[in-house]
Amino acid sequence: MPNYLILTEKPSAAANFVKALGGKTGTFNNFTYKITNLRGHVMTLKDPEEMVAEDLKKQYKSWLVKHLPWDLNDFSWERTYIRQRNMRTGKTESTKKLIDELKKEAKTGYDAIVIATDTDPSGEGELLAWEALDAIKWRGQVLRVNFMDESATGIKTAMMNLRDVSDKQQDGEYIKGESRNRWDFASMQLTRIATTAAKKQGFKVVAREGRLKSVIVWQIYAQLLAIKNYVKKPYFEVKFKDPVGHTFGRVTPDGDVIPWRFSTKDDAQKDMAQYHESAVANEKHQTRTQAPGKLLDLAGLASILAPRGFSSKEVLSTYQKMYEAQVVSYPRTEDKTVTPEQFNDLLPKIDQIAQLVNVDTSLLTHRQPRPTHVKKQGAHGANRPGENLPTSLASLTKFGPSAQAIYDILAKNYLAMLAEDYVYDHVTADLKDYPLFKTAFNIPIEMNFKAVYDSQRAIKVEEDIEDDNTGQLGPIAQPYLYEGANKKPQTPTTKWIMAFLEKHHVGTGATRVSTLSEMSRGTKAMIKETRGKLTLTQTGDVSAVMVKDTWIASPKITKRLFEMMDQVGQFEISMPKLLDSITQVVEHDMPIMLANADDLEPLLGKPKATPKRQVSEKMTGIFKGEEITFAKSWSGHSFTDDELTKLLNGDDISFDAKSKRGKAYTASGKMAKQTFKGSVFYGFKLNPK
Repeated sequence: MPNYLILTEKPSAAANFVKALGGKTGTFNNFTYKITNLRGHVMTLKDPEEMVAEDLKKQYKSWLVKHLPWDLNDFSWERTYIRQRNMRTGKTESTKKLIDELKKEAKTGYDAIVIATDTDPSGEGELLAWEALDAIKWRGQVLRVNFMDESATGIKTAMMNLRDVSDKQQDGEYIKGESRNRWDFASMQLTRIATTAAKKQGFKVVAREGRLKSVIVWQIYAQLLAIKNYVKKPYFEVKFKDPVGHTFGRVTPDGDVIPWRFSTKDDAQKDMAQYHESAVANEKHQTRTQAPGKLLDLAGLASILAPRGFSSKEVLSTYQKMYEAQVVSYPRTEDKTVTPEQFNDLLPKIDQIAQLVNVDTSLLTHRQPRPTHVKKQGAHGANRPGENLPTSLASLTKFGPSAQAIYDILAKNYLAMLAEDYVYDHVTADLKDYPLFKTAFNIPIEMNFKAVYDSQRAIKVEEDIEDDNTGQLGPIAQPYLYEGANKKPQTPTTKWIMAFLEKHHVGTGATRVSTLSEMSRGTKAMIKETRGKLTLTQTGDVSAVMVKDTWIASPKITKRLFEMMDQVGQFEISMPKLLDSITQVVEHDMPIMLANADDLEPLLGKPKATPKRQVSEKMTGIFKGEEITFAKSWSGHSFTDDELTKLLNGDDISFDAKSKRGKAYTASGKMAKQTFKGSVFYGFKLNPK
């Protein structure tokens, strides 16, 4: 009986595998197994200068543009352990310990290692598993389990259908993930170009330029610029209105010149003098139906939640926790439909889900699969409620602030496809004396799915949605002078940018959300997301100006790059051919970026001065028989002569202080030898509480 080591992506996934298979070790489907886990990526590509020959190190470490573009054939593409600071302890930790433990475990006698990481569209799960296997120099058999979700049923079904992927060069998902990883690594050349050129102009920021970031930051910048440059241009034209308020107007032709629109009120009033009241004619009624909207992806969900004050970062984090608890489905899916199996799995729970989100179950009469929503093709399926039903919406708050809203929207959106089509009366008419003046409106007959949830309305970017008009037409319409204006560009919002990326097929729903989240995080954030409204930081402004007219900021080019990465995974094009494209992008964009740098100050004004860091005055004294140097102040408090004497004697001192949040407290401590980022120093240290 073969013995397998099952390698999951993270501890939570390992726990779900343990639950599904009946233990951390055991027997399943004629093999024995043990379950272990990674913690996401455990290896990363080395710095450029560490992957080239000795005589090239100086060149590849340099940020000078004369050394660009790189020759990617110079790289060994070697990886190293990931080192990062633990925010809780302040210590720098390495993934070496985890790799060493995995290597030791793998030597205890396994016939194969089973890759049980997430099956995501980018090949990321495949890549991070192979990084670990290469790091431990595993040369045995490698199997792949592709589970659609982390439910017990999903895991068991998948574990009965293992694939042999021992040759990673024939593993399309690995090739896709690795090629994307190398492309993104090589794209740091664009960041070096933009950052170096910006610093020469006095803008000391790191201008991060990448496939999706550059498209997003440029679109936001261009939209904000259009708003800034907007000039209202009023116009006047003749329209008609009946007693109930139905408006009759002419169909607006394409182009800037509309002969019946006037820039002055006087000219429009002269035009109106030729019109008189007219009877309403040619009234027609047509019964129409509308099917439920598509199932939401993560981007659609984030765009709906943004105006409620939930950022992309919050939605992404909370959704992931809910997924790990199997309350919702897999987050990083590309699917907009579900498979027949997924549809049937959730069908018995529909009434319970409806009760949770206060949907009338009598509306859910269409319980057969809709061909528009249920298709045989697919993997994880669209975002939807998971296998585990919460006891109540309130019980979800443990996952995060947006958890209740996430579940409410996902559930109602899924339930809407089980309701009947919306039925309405489509009414059209024109004027007897002026047939070019027309009106059209809808009168609801049966709300059906719209009484459950209308996803199309929810994700619609425009705010001024006209309600259905139920008033009776006519019989007479009177001319009036309508005053309008050229439309003001819409404020950039999460919903707006998600709709733009969707329209241009740039990225997946999940990558759009994760990228927006990353761009708004930390001290080097490029954007600010406030209740769904997007603005740019100085870093974002600089990054945007630098990518004007570049390929990296082009939706068309970015869409093509995503397509090429898919083609690499399908072995339709080679990895070297894909990587050639980044060299072409650098060659095209570098002179444009260098020229754009000259526009930074004219467009953005003088760069903001970087505040000088306050350096504490240093003191020298004898402490425990050794001469030491230490800061004369701590957290804004300057030590008195008496306090300095006590500190050097090793005694405790106390003084009034304020926390970072401004809260007053008494600081008590003494002189101590300490370490910060690997450097040893002496200074005041608070006593442990």
